[in-house]
Formats: sequence, C-alpha cells, structure tokens
Amino acid sequence: MALGIIIGFYLEVAPFLPLIAMLVLLPTTYWAIKKQRREGFPYFEVLTSLTTICLGVFVMGISMNKSMSHHYNKLILNKEKVWHLKVSDVLKPNAYSHRYITRIIAADDGVAPGKLLLSLSVDSTLKELQVDDEFLIYAKPESIRPSLNPHQFDYKTYLEKQGIQHQIRTNHAAIIKKQGAPKTLFGLASNFREHIISKLEQKDFGAEEMGVIQALLLGKRDDISESTYNNYKNAGAVHILAVSGLHVGIILFLLEFILVPLERLPKGKTIKLVVVVLLLWSYAFIAGLSPSIVRAVTMFSFVAYALYLNRPTNSFNIIALSMLFILLVKPLFLFQLGFQMSYAAVFAIVWIYPKLQRFWFPDNFIIRKTWQLLSVSVAAQLGVLPISLFYFHQFPALFFISNLLVIPFLGLILGFGILVILLALIDFLPQFLVDSFNWVIQLMNSVIGWVAQQEGFIIKNISFDSVQLLLGYFIIIAMVVFLSKPKWKTALVLFGGIIVFQSWIIWNQVQGNQKEVIILAHRSRNTVLLHQLGDSLSMITSDSTNIGNIGADYALAERIQKLDTVQLKNSYQIGQKKLFVLDSLAIFPLEGHLDNLLLTRSTEINLERVLDSIEPKKIFADGSNYPSLIKKWKQTCRQKEIPFHYTGEKGFYVFSFEKD
Repeated sequence: MALGIIIGFYLEVAPFLPLIAMLVLLPTTYWAIKKQRREGFPYFEVLTSLTTICLGVFVMGISMNKSMSHHYNKLILNKEKVWHLKVSDVLKPNAYSHRYITRIIAADDGVAPGKLLLSLSVDSTLKELQVDDEFLIYAKPESIRPSLNPHQFDYKTYLEKQGIQHQIRTNHAAIIKKQGAPKTLFGLASNFREHIISKLEQKDFGAEEMGVIQALLLGKRDDISESTYNNYKNAGAVHILAVSGLHVGIILFLLEFILVPLERLPKGKTIKLVVVVLLLWSYAFIAGLSPSIVRAVTMFSFVAYALYLNRPTNSFNIIALSMLFILLVKPLFLFQLGFQMSYAAVFAIVWIYPKLQRFWFPDNFIIRKTWQLLSVSVAAQLGVLPISLFYFHQFPALFFISNLLVIPFLGLILGFGILVILLALIDFLPQFLVDSFNWVIQLMNSVIGWVAQQEGFIIKNISFDSVQLLLGYFIIIAMVVFLSKPKWKTALVLFGGIIVFQSWIIWNQVQGNQKEVIILAHRSRNTVLLHQLGDSLSMITSDSTNIGNIGADYALAERIQKLDTVQLKNSYQIGQKKLFVLDSLAIFPLEGHLDNLLLTRSTEINLERVLDSIEPKKIFADGSNYPSLIKKWKQTCRQKEIPFHYTGEKGFYVFSFEKD
C-alpha cells in the first residue's frame, strides 16, 4: 500500500489506470488459491500484493486530484481570478506573515478542487483567520519558490507532499470575509481548543509553562519559546511536546484501569470498549483533531479493540491495520515526519521490547520497572534513529535519562492536566491547583533543561543521507535478528551491512576530497560565494555577519571539515573562465569579453553600455540588489539575448572548475 502511494505521488498516475488493474486482479484471486494449492507457487500473495499496490496508486491519485479535468491546475493561472477559499489549517506565523492552508471551493464561480497556501502580511490591528473561515480574493496564484541555496530545507517539496503546489500572497485588506460560513468537525474542534486556551490564559500560569501546557495537552506548539523547544530537542524528549502515540497510549491504559468496574455490568466489556473509544476521540477533539492526534487515536482505537477481544493477537497486524486505514483516508500522511517516526517507534517497541525483556528479567521490583522503561526507550530510539539522524543530524546520548526522569510521571501529569482543563471550562479551577500544575510543569522544564545542558553528550552535525537512512535500518534489523538468534548467516548479513555502510561513507569522503566548485548563493542584502576545495569551505562574502545557515548547511551535507570566511574581491579565475564582480563602486574590468559578470549591491550602471563594451557571456545578480533594478536588468538582457540568472528567482548557481 505504501509502495503504491509512493509510485502514485512521484509518477502522477491517473486514478482510472490502477482502478482498471484492480478490477482485473481481484477476480483472479479465487483462481490463484486453487492453482497455488496444486503448484505451491505463492500466486495468492503475489496477486494481493499487486492489488494493494494498485490501491495505493489509486487513493493517491484521488487525493491529489491533479489529473482530474476540473482540478484548479487545469485553469490558466497566469491571470487573476476570484478565488473562493476556506481555511483548513492555521500554520505557525513568522515575523512577516500569517500562513494558512486553504481549500478551494470555486475559481471564477467554477468548481476547481485543490489546496492553496495563503500568506497574509502581519497586521496586529486585525484578528487572525480561523479554521473554517471562508473568504473571496481576487489574485493570481504563484508557484512556491524552491530552495534557493544548496542543501537548504526545500519548503516547496515539503508542501507538495501535503498536496499544495501554489500560494497566494496578499494582505488582509484584499480579502472579503464571508459571514455564516458552514462549520466542519475540524473547525469546531479548532475553535473549541482555542476556547480552552483562552480559559487557561485567564489563570496565573507562567508564560513558559503555558506554552508547554498547550503543547503537552492540546498539541499546539506555537507559543513555546525557542530556548525551551531546543532544550527538549537536545534532551531527546521533544516527543513529549507532540500530542501523539505516547500520550494517547498512556491515556488508553489509564482509561482501561479506571473503567474496570464497568466490566461487572451485563455486556460490560462491550460498554467499556465503547466508552474508551468515545473518550479517546473526545480527547482528540479537545486537542483540535490535528493530524498527529488523529493518527494516534486511530491506532489506539484498534489497540483498544484488541484488548477487548482478550485473545492472542498479533500486534503487528493491529498496527498495520491502523496504518492501512489511515493511509486509505489520508495517503499523504505517509510523507509526514510525525507519521514516519510514530510508526517506526511503535513497530520497534512491539518487536524489540519483548526481546530485551527475555534477555534480562530482574527479580527486584524497582530494578525491573526501571529496566522495562529503559527497554521501551531504547527500542523506540532504535526505531527512529535513522529517521532522526536524516532529518535533524544530531543524537542526544542522554535520551534515556530524560525518559527515565519524566515518562514514569507523564501519566500523572496528563491526568492532572486534563482535570485542570475540565475545571477551567466550568470556571471552577481553584488557585492552588493552578499553582500546583504550574510548579509541576516548571519542574519538568527544569529537569529537561538540566539534561540539555550536558552538551558533551549531544552529538551534533552528523552528516546522514538517504542511502545511509536505508542502510541504517538494514543494520538495525540485522543486528536485532542476530542478537535474538546468533547464527553465522545472520552474522554475515549484519557485518555485510556494516561494511557497505562504511564503504558508502568512505566513497563519499573520497569524492568530496576531489571536488572543487564555486557556488553563487542567495542571501538578502549580501553577496555570498561558496568555494569548496576538498574538505574545506571558504565563504567569500561582502558581509561576514549576514551569512545565516548557508555555509553550515552546505558543510554538513558535503562533510566539510574546515570552514573560513574570506572578503569578497572583484575578480576571480574559475578554471578557464573569469568571473568579475561589479559592486556599488562600479569599477569596470580592464579587459573585455568576460565570461561571467556578477552585479551586486545595486550597482549604479548603464547595463546596456556595459554589455556593449565588455560583452559578457552571462549575467548574474544576487540578493544584494533592489528588486526594481533586477527587473530592469532582466529586461535589458532579454533584449540583448544574453542569459540572465537571478538567484532570488532561479536559486544558486554552480561554477565548475574545468580541467585543462
């Protein structure tokens, strides 16, 4: 199923093709069973695998709708239209804009399904939009800009994996909000969560504590300070701030324990199951029905049913069934980091935890419980380790300390927090409970902060690519299999995986040591050239205080060992070609017939005369120039039929060194 979703996303297969394939494959299963019995070949398994792959391609095609004739991308998008949009999600704002994911209801009175990103410039005098708000706007969608610098986070690809290809950037004055817009369940949940937050804000919680309370109980992390979030990340406890499987699992087992008396009633077990599932989904509603909480509650609803059956049930089947159900409804969840880490952790716990318990089962109660908690932490960390290194490039070696200190009490903290929310909703929250819960959160923050301060145990800047991600999982699986049943064959597989992993690192290191390039990067109000020579990187710039993460991101991905900063000059020899930098001083090169000319710092020149006199083969402009000048230069180069590369539009440019 997951493989089919990946195929459907990258190949953009029309939905009717896999549908036809499924209609052909399904009737053959009866024949496959009979033939398999006679010949022994797994016809049934092969056909069902092909059918589920086709199902994955089909649900992805239906979800994206890009191949449908009425999808909005079939319209002429280079002209302004009247868009009727509905807010489906509110994203975390930045310093310049409030951002929303919107669903298209209509375009120029015509049905045009799809999703758009809306960016509204910050206006403190106006109220932010909420989920389910509808409005009209006359605008022209624009493509989302790809990453402008090498190895930078690609926001365009990230949004594409949420089904978003275009955005509208405007201000509040340009939209006409519709009154009485119909409410959806997600809108009601979001509004109810905001109502809870407003009730809590009326109490005397500290600012830091309030941000953690919102994240811990309601899944809203917008108000957590950067320092607090970094502490949780460095301590390996950031999962505590995301309402997901950990929280819902704890709540499920608390409910299972509290509602045991219901089993004494006629059909009490069935009543208990219904009550537990209803309470889990009620909590999901309180937490705003965010994707992470919906995934977790769906998964543990299946777990609750397995507990109700009270018979030996394959845990992997329960997890896979919940995963299948979620992906049928929301196939794009497969590409979300939270989905990947949640299921990787759960699969690892179900598989590795029992093996660790069989390895050692201490008699002492305290030691046994500590070992059980440590086993869960180790299993979960092994499950998410390659994904975590691939996305975050760091490893908190003291993760087990923070988990041992916090996780045992997380059930009490969650129960206490839910009680605080319920009492706040009915305006019956006494001050001593406010002070007590504020102190509990403050203590948890202090513990996490202490662990995060042990910087010697935080391994940062780990270069980890997609090949290492796959090989990492191969090694972990081979290691667990080998330690479970040590055999020569499993040992050879494990050591073979380690050798391939090391060989890939060595190969990349050798390739990097032979590499020399100069890259023109994009940086607002600055000029930045990156010169890589083997494992060294020189950041050539006119302002060393305004480089940002350009050099650090590049060095991490390319396994650079040495970094330095160099002042920008006017002329460079790149292999057999010359690059001349024309800045605000407007000092012209002495020689004509240049290969490359870089315009920087809004240099005041008559570009047409410059092109006639020195005849460059290609013109470059970076982020240090005014947009009005960029537009004028671009038009001049078009008239002269000279290639023009603006980094703010086309991104970075790589100058390769030609070998003599």
